[in-house]
Amino acid sequence: MSSWLGGIGSGLGQSLGQVSGSLSSFTGQISNFTKDMLLEGVEEVGDAATELQVSNSKLAEVESAFGAQKSEVSLFTLQYYKPFCHLKARQSGLQEEVQKLQQSAQSASAGPAMLPVTTTSSSTTSSSASSFLSRHPGSHQGFHGEEMDLSDVIWSQQEINRLSTEVMRLESEVAHWRRMSQASTATGAGNGNHSEILKLQRTIKELRDEMSREVDEHQHELAALQDAQRQKLADVTRRHRQELAEYEERIEELEEQTQIVSQSHNSDTSKLHELHQTIQSLQEAAEQREKQLAELSANLEEAQKIQASLQLEKDDAQQENTGLLQNYTRLQASVAELQTRVQEQEGKALQKAQLDHEIQMLRNSLEAAEKEIERLKNLDEEEVEHADILELNTIIGALRQEKEDLEQEKLNLQERLKVAEEQLVSRNEAESDLESLDDLKAELGRREKTLRATEEERDTLMSELEELDQQNQEATQHMISVKEQLSGQLKEAETELKRMTAELNTSNDQKRALEQELETQKEKMSQSAFTLNELHMGKQQLERTVKELKDKLGHSQEQSRDARREVTELKKTLQEKEELLSAAKAKLYEGGERASEAQGANEALAEKERELSDLRRELDEMRRSHEKVMSEDYELKVENRRFKADNEQTLGKVEELTKQLKESQGVLNRVVREKDTRIEALKLEKYQLEGELTQAENKLKEQVKQYQQTIEELTRARSMDASALQTEHERAIKLNQEKDMEIAQLKRDMEQVAADHRDTNEMLSITVAGQQQLTDLLQEKDVFMDTLKQNAADLQTELDNKVSVFTKEVETLKQSLDEKDKQLGGMKEENSHLKEEIDRLRDQQSRPQPLAEPRTLDIITELETEITQLKSSRNALEEEVQTLRRTTEEQQASLLLSQQSLQAQQSEIEQARAHHQQTTLNYDRLIQARDEEITRLQQAVEQLSESQSRANSPSVQGEVILQEEKTQTLNQENGNEKHDLSKVDIERLVRGIKEKETEITQLNEKNLSLTRQLDQLVVSRDEVGKLSQMIMQKDLEIQALHARVSMGGGHSQDVMFLQQQLQAYAVEREQVIAVLNEKTRENSQLRSDYHRLMDIMAGKEAALLKLQQENQRLSNMSDPSGSQEMFKETIQNLSRIIREKDIEIDALTQKCQTLVTVLQSSGGEPGAGSGGVSSNQFEELLQERDTLKQQVKKMEEWKQQVITTVKNMQHESAQLHEELIKLQSQVSADSDCSSKLSVDYARLVQNYEQKERRLGSLSLELAQVQQTITQLSSTKDVLLGKLDSVTQTPEVTATQCSGSSLSTDAPSHQPDSAVKDEKMQQEVVQLKALLTEKENTIRTLQENNHRLSNSASASESEQRSQAEEARQVRERLEALQRSVREKDLLIKSKGDQLAQVSEALRNRENDNEVLKQAVTNLKERALILEMDVKKLKEENELVAARSREKESEFRALQETNMQVSLLLREKEFELSAMSEKAATVEKLLKDKEQGKSGELNQLLNEVKSMQDKAVAFQQERDQVMMALKQKQMETAALQSELQHVRDKEHRLNLELERLRNHLLEIEDSYTREALAAEDRETELRRKVALLDERLTTSSSAVESASQQASMQVESLQEQLIGVVKQRDDALAQLRTSQEQVNQYAVSLSNLQMVLEQFQQEEKAMYSAELEKHKKEKEEWKRKALKLEDQASALQINLDEANAALDSASRLTDQLDLKEEQIEELKKQVDVRQEMLEEAQRKLMNLLNSTEGKIDKVLMRNLFLGYFHTPKTKRADVLKLMGSVLGLNREDVEKMLEEDRGHGVTGWVSNWLGGRGAQSVPNTPQRPTSGQGLNSSFSEMFVKFLEMESTPSLPAPKLPVHDIKPLSAPPAGRTSSGTSISLKRVGDSNPFLAPRSAAVPLLAGSGSGGPGGHLLMKPISDTLPTFTPVPVSAEASGGAVLKDLLKQ
Repeated sequence: MSSWLGGIGSGLGQSLGQVSGSLSSFTGQISNFTKDMLLEGVEEVGDAATELQVSNSKLAEVESAFGAQKSEVSLFTLQYYKPFCHLKARQSGLQEEVQKLQQSAQSASAGPAMLPVTTTSSSTTSSSASSFLSRHPGSHQGFHGEEMDLSDVIWSQQEINRLSTEVMRLESEVAHWRRMSQASTATGAGNGNHSEILKLQRTIKELRDEMSREVDEHQHELAALQDAQRQKLADVTRRHRQELAEYEERIEELEEQTQIVSQSHNSDTSKLHELHQTIQSLQEAAEQREKQLAELSANLEEAQKIQASLQLEKDDAQQENTGLLQNYTRLQASVAELQTRVQEQEGKALQKAQLDHEIQMLRNSLEAAEKEIERLKNLDEEEVEHADILELNTIIGALRQEKEDLEQEKLNLQERLKVAEEQLVSRNEAESDLESLDDLKAELGRREKTLRATEEERDTLMSELEELDQQNQEATQHMISVKEQLSGQLKEAETELKRMTAELNTSNDQKRALEQELETQKEKMSQSAFTLNELHMGKQQLERTVKELKDKLGHSQEQSRDARREVTELKKTLQEKEELLSAAKAKLYEGGERASEAQGANEALAEKERELSDLRRELDEMRRSHEKVMSEDYELKVENRRFKADNEQTLGKVEELTKQLKESQGVLNRVVREKDTRIEALKLEKYQLEGELTQAENKLKEQVKQYQQTIEELTRARSMDASALQTEHERAIKLNQEKDMEIAQLKRDMEQVAADHRDTNEMLSITVAGQQQLTDLLQEKDVFMDTLKQNAADLQTELDNKVSVFTKEVETLKQSLDEKDKQLGGMKEENSHLKEEIDRLRDQQSRPQPLAEPRTLDIITELETEITQLKSSRNALEEEVQTLRRTTEEQQASLLLSQQSLQAQQSEIEQARAHHQQTTLNYDRLIQARDEEITRLQQAVEQLSESQSRANSPSVQGEVILQEEKTQTLNQENGNEKHDLSKVDIERLVRGIKEKETEITQLNEKNLSLTRQLDQLVVSRDEVGKLSQMIMQKDLEIQALHARVSMGGGHSQDVMFLQQQLQAYAVEREQVIAVLNEKTRENSQLRSDYHRLMDIMAGKEAALLKLQQENQRLSNMSDPSGSQEMFKETIQNLSRIIREKDIEIDALTQKCQTLVTVLQSSGGEPGAGSGGVSSNQFEELLQERDTLKQQVKKMEEWKQQVITTVKNMQHESAQLHEELIKLQSQVSADSDCSSKLSVDYARLVQNYEQKERRLGSLSLELAQVQQTITQLSSTKDVLLGKLDSVTQTPEVTATQCSGSSLSTDAPSHQPDSAVKDEKMQQEVVQLKALLTEKENTIRTLQENNHRLSNSASASESEQRSQAEEARQVRERLEALQRSVREKDLLIKSKGDQLAQVSEALRNRENDNEVLKQAVTNLKERALILEMDVKKLKEENELVAARSREKESEFRALQETNMQVSLLLREKEFELSAMSEKAATVEKLLKDKEQGKSGELNQLLNEVKSMQDKAVAFQQERDQVMMALKQKQMETAALQSELQHVRDKEHRLNLELERLRNHLLEIEDSYTREALAAEDRETELRRKVALLDERLTTSSSAVESASQQASMQVESLQEQLIGVVKQRDDALAQLRTSQEQVNQYAVSLSNLQMVLEQFQQEEKAMYSAELEKHKKEKEEWKRKALKLEDQASALQINLDEANAALDSASRLTDQLDLKEEQIEELKKQVDVRQEMLEEAQRKLMNLLNSTEGKIDKVLMRNLFLGYFHTPKTKRADVLKLMGSVLGLNREDVEKMLEEDRGHGVTGWVSNWLGGRGAQSVPNTPQRPTSGQGLNSSFSEMFVKFLEMESTPSLPAPKLPVHDIKPLSAPPAGRTSSGTSISLKRVGDSNPFLAPRSAAVPLLAGSGSGGPGGHLLMKPISDTLPTFTPVPVSAEASGGAVLKDLLKQ
């Protein structure tokens, strides 16, 4: 098995090496050709332009040559499937090529020493490729270093089990067929010679050993070839890369030259016109070169990499150019040398006249450059410019370098031209070789035709042999019949009989000699047939090896393609690494600008340097592996030579076999000739025998006549001589007996000859059948080997796929790891940013109020602690990263993807930062714009105030009253209503001025504090956002909770997450339950299968018992003891009967003689006495006759019984044979069932093992889930603690802000005291002027105050909402804790359930183990039963053999029975004749007694005549019986021969069909191969150039082989004489083959042992690999989980950044909305200003006109409203009115108590009269108040309350509320505004609202009409409103007021 696996690996490697070798030879010749073409004509060209053109043309030629060679290479690789014989013939040529390539590789490695960087890079790539190629073929031999999944391991185990079962089955079949062949050989060997069969088996084994040895040798040869060709490919790729690098350098230098020449020409203005044309031509050439480079870039990706490295070297060289200033003088000398060389090249360039002009121009340019150099020399050292010197140096160096390069290219091109010429020559030779190949094919066809002719001759010889046998049998039978006739009739012809016997003996001797010769010929024929079969087998094996080699070649080509793909991928990764290095360097240069990012960049550089060092280490390892490969290559070459020697030995053996074939053919021809001569001799003998037969018949006729004469003489002489007659009679009887004995002996000899003939035929058929069985077995083994190879290839491909999958997983893990590294770098940078921001924050937070300092300090401390934590975590992460780097040093192929993703993330972060900075700048600009607008509005207000101060005094007075109405509070007292107006006004103005001043100061302070707080809030929010982002990057789960808190409603995500987890756990529980159900179902299935198997086993046992009983019965029936005894008894009985009959015949003859003597004596004696005696004698004779008749009847009955018993035995034997066949079919069906059951059982066991593995994986996953749950609970506790610390900070800020707002708002709500002092009117005028100024400032400050207060209130509301959100978050957290506790309980319950499930699983596993044991027991029992079945089969075979033997014995007994029956008939006839004689004698005696003596003579005469007739009749009867016997024998022989001929015909037809099909298949394959060869011939004609050496060797070998063949033909003709020596040689070969067979048996046993050991080792290795892969899988899973967590954290960071960007965009949208609102408000301010002016004018007019008047409408409304309310509720209404009018509750109650008796009219009239003076100026009539007259007082009052309770401006809302509902209407129109305002007002009285929050009583109408009282005005759209209270038409105003009071 191990040798077989090694053969597969070596075969794959060989095919790869062959392909790579051919490619390397091609590419090597290509590189030589390119070098020759490039080095051509360098000396002939001197200037740059001509060099460019020449190089362009040469490049085009090189590309065309390269394309042609590439196409040839591709065609060669496609048509590489050449048969194996060519590979053998060309092996020596390949070895020579390997040596040549080694020399070229040494020269190539010594050549490119001038370019260090390029050589190293190319060597790395080549070594990596070679190492990969060297590593790859061996990957199938072990699974070390590979990652396998559990399912793959299970699958491989199943495959192993299946293969082991197949091996067991095949072994059992092999053993069965061996036993069959042994049994068949044993049955045949009983009659034939067993030693020859053993010899043949040994020869077969030896030949198989030789074949396997040859296959192993070919595989080793292929392995050596593969290694050599791999080495070639590596060398050629390295050379190709070096040449490409040189081309790139030359191209760059030429481009630089063109640029420098153009610059020098531009500097030299005097020769611009002369050099312009050259510059243009150079530019065109450069453009052409660029186009060609663009076209070549697709094929030269490696050159691009080397170009990048050369670019770096170019930069270094530019830095080193400063050191070239010292070499200036040396360069001048080189310029002089160049001039001389240019002059020499001018002399050489006479052939190229078209380039003279350009050479002259370049020379002029060089002279100009020389003049410039001299001018620069004459100048001072200070005036020398470095740029000019550098340009001149580069020009000179480039010219020199180009000249050297062009010389080298010319040499290369010359070499390539030589190679091309050699290729043309080799192609011509290859065509001649192809013609020789055609000749070889023709010779092969002729050989095949001769083979077919020999086979046909063999068939004809066989048929002729069979005909000869038949003729021989017929002749012998004819001779026997003739002899029997002669023996029956020729009693007296002794002399002639002696002569005939002598002739018979001589013919027998000749026959024996003929039989011996026939046997020798048969042996030779069998030997020739065996050699033919062996040749067929060798041919089939060669075809199989050719097919295997083709398959291996295809596999190697696929592997080479894969290797190329991987090489290209490695090149791409190298290019990407170099690009990453350049990017890292660029980052380094950028890092010089930033000092903070320089550390991270330095670390990255250090990492890169480490990676570079690792790469260098890998390069060194690659070089070491390359050296190892070279050493292995040398060893393989040595092995290749050894294999070559073995190959030559095998070729010699093949030649010997061909010699033996030819010898066997000669022997066959000789045998045919001898047989022809023998046939002719036999025909002559036949003719002679026929002539003798005719002579004998004539003689017989004469003898009959003589006998008749003798009979007459005897009858005459009988009376005279009775004694002579008696003696003569006795002598005749003796002669008859002797003849019978001779006939029996001859029959026995004939039967023995026929039996020998049959035995030889059976031997031949058995040997042929055994040969066919062996060939079938070999074919089955080959098919099995092919299937095993295919399975191994499939396993290899699947392993490769899995390895690729695992490498992909590793690459993804590496990518994620590198992403984490980059994130760490980003975290470090953000840490530095955070430090800077913290410093800035400290600077900023040292300025604001002392209240906010502790909070910022807390924040800073928290941030510092978090930064320390982050640093520690960063250190830990760095350590982890270092450990991961150590583990993943070999896995750095995925750097590019990770860095790309990192760059994308960095770009996104930078975009977010830029966006953030832009938004902050926009905000700054917006704030500045707002400040500018505020200043503008302040200026406008100042201008307005100045215009108002210039107005007249009535307007001032109205303004004063208006101001007084504005500043008047609601808790103003009622008294002193009748004071003088001027005093009151003065006092109020003085107080108002003081209050306004205090308010101004307070508002300024409040402004400052609010602006500071706003700045702090903005800064703190930005900082908190940044810090939270940083924290969230480090701590994933804390960040997730922060995101949920900041976004609001994030706990729903947690709840959803936990619900998902619950659902997942439920699904897992259901899966576990489903698995349990499946296990139970499987258990029940296994139990049912177990019971079913038990039933089947019981049935099998019963059937076995029955079979054993039947076998015993059959054995008893076919027992030799019974049947043989019966046969013996029958034979003994027959012999006894024959003896008795003989005795009776003797007694009768004696009686007859006595009677004759009595008669003779009675003739002379007296009559009385003689008559008495005769009567007694007659009576005795009669009694004896009766007894004899009875005995005869008994004998006939017994004979019939014997015949019936024999027939019954025949029937029973036929039935037994049928039963045997049925039993054999049943046994085969039982074996099939048992095999199926074993397969089903193996499948069940595999399924059970799969289920067990799944259960294990489920338990592992459950444990992991429990671990994740515990981790989640711990992280939840940590998060809750951090949340508590986080949520405390917004509450502190909220409390501080609310306190500050309350402290600032408190002074504005202080009420005024009563009026105290009076002053003069002059002071009033001054104070009014002051008031106007102060009021303008107050207005501006109030507007600012409103804005600030709104912002403060908004911030307060925001803080409150944050506090509420914090409370909600806490509640949700508590709810989450409760749910987590519930989840813990659920998890505990699930864990209990899991424990129960695991216990159930354990029970099931125990049951399964029990079932497994039972199944193993059943397996053992099944194996035992199979062994019993095999034993029974063997017994049946033995019984069948015995039955065959019995049948043969039975046939022999039948023949003897027939002979005995014939003898009996003869004896009976004799008896009857004797009885008739006795009767006649009795009659004579009676007549004599009567005294009739005369009649006695008549009677005697009659007796004599009757005797004669009886004798004649007896003779006729004997003749007829003999003829009948002959006919029966002839018919039986004819039937047997017919049957034999039919069987032979059938066998020969089958053999003919098989041979015909085989011939058709061979012809089809040959035609297919011929067609393929014809198709390939056209393509191979081009490719055979490389194989000319091999073809020359093969052609010489073919010529030598043809010469040898001709010599062999002659020697075969000569060797026909020495056949005896060849037979001895064949016997020696047979002995050696027997030894080889023994060796094969030993090697087979060794192979089986090795197979078992290999399987055990494989199992152990699989288990170890399984455990290792499980561990690795778990580690990778953990790593993947970590990396997934980090990736999710990064995703969350990204989402947050995107959310921040979205919020910024929304803020910009809101700012735009606010700008629009500001513009609208500005318009409204202008409108209100106009309305104010109109209202002031109307007020002054009203004051002048309606002073002391009463507002009738108001009075009517109050009156009607009072009386509209019910009487019970009027007191409440009056109380409300009093509270509204400013009256105390006590006064109102007193008035109500006083007036309860006599009504309320007095109080109402007094109240109305008292308030008349004050209310007059407040009630100006309005033309739009017509609708208000119809409404009740309560409704108007409700409207008034709604107006008073709502603020004047909508509350400015912070972005938190308006982020989501961007499309919502303004706050004043929806219920949201009401809710917010209600929240803000809180529990305070809505009627006692502060003044700052209330609206001024006078405001302009929206339509621009005249102003009026707010009670009379409709609700304007601009003002915010409550949600209107639904009041029905029937309900009165009192009910509404009651509801309001209740509220």
